[in-house]
Amino acid sequence: MSKPQISAVVLAKNAEAIIDRTLRSSVPFAEVVLVDNGSTDRTCELAKKYPNVKIVSHPGFPGFVPLRNFGAGEAAHDWIFVLDSDEELSPELGRAMETFVPERGKAYRFPFKNFFQGQWIRGCGWYPDRQVCLYHRKDHAFQPRKVHESLDVQEKDIVDIPLHMHHYSYTSVDDFLRKMQLYSTLFAEEKGKKGSFWKALLHGSYAFFRSYILKGGIRDGKNGYIISKYNQHVAYYKYLKLVERDGP
Repeated sequence: MSKPQISAVVLAKNAEAIIDRTLRSSVPFAEVVLVDNGSTDRTCELAKKYPNVKIVSHPGFPGFVPLRNFGAGEAAHDWIFVLDSDEELSPELGRAMETFVPERGKAYRFPFKNFFQGQWIRGCGWYPDRQVCLYHRKDHAFQPRKVHESLDVQEKDIVDIPLHMHHYSYTSVDDFLRKMQLYSTLFAEEKGKKGSFWKALLHGSYAFFRSYILKGGIRDGKNGYIISKYNQHVAYYKYLKLVERDGP
């Protein structure tokens, strides 16, 4: 069986400081579609150094799902590998992708090593954090959700690959605050949920307990505590924003 070509689709905005790491790890792919969401820094300029990169622009932020599906539609190949600008393939996964032959009808899931301030976080629900990254666009697409986007793929069609992705989602407290604001707002924009002060208080308190105790964040030391407090605040504010959305 001949090896099908794979297009990586990368979402990026003002990723000058980190885009090189992502694109270096994407060399095994025949093509990288960089969906630039209105960068004002040197993200696109740096991306042009890589011969397999195709830059497409999508100004404005319609949500992660429309951007991912837009990028898949711009790809030259049907097999799509999903990437963000703060992610990279581990060296072992990169080597495997050079010869990997995916099977139609299947989607491929990978464990993520999530890092905070240079530390691999094993607790807080951050590991193994398996996510489907490789799929065929004629078989699957991302479901229209504001947050926690996922592919319309059944569990029986998912193949787990025991090679890691690396994710550097938060490099500073400022990253935490910025993403807390974004994700809590996107959550509140989804329909079907009602908020209240008591829901905000209970969901926030439980989110900390779940992350720090039940999910083992306590074993990650100071960073485990910081992440658990972040999870608490996201849960608290997203339910308060539901109250604000629905009005008195």
